[in-house]
Amino acid sequence: QVQLVESGGGLVQPGGSLRLSCAASESIFSRNVMGWFRQAPGKQRELVARITTGNSTKYSDSVKGRFTISRDNAKNTVYLQMNSLKPEDTAVYYCAAGFITGTNSYTPPRYWGQGTQVTVSS
Repeated sequence: QVQLVESGGGLVQPGGSLRLSCAASESIFSRNVMGWFRQAPGKQRELVARITTGNSTKYSDSVKGRFTISRDNAKNTVYLQMNSLKPEDTAVYYCAAGFITGTNSYTPPRYWGQGTQVTVSS
């Protein structure tokens, strides 16, 4: 049973924008921290942004000021607005839920989406 469904990836030129969406089941969305991870070829998966049920947000240093995470409680959906995209943002982006973040760490998410490819290239 698929519980997190991502959409919105694609090819964009450097400096462009994309918005990713992640639709979740109500039981997951209403009770869990939601977030976006990404994994580029040959690199480890990294946490990009997360949002709590109380709308507290946290971003990686590499995307701070360019990406915005938000959640729509009426639609059980979390978004990642990505602006000023750079080639180094190219990766598969994964929606995830049910994890805890520390200063520089996080627990393994309980739920994962299937991933959506974002490619930033001219």
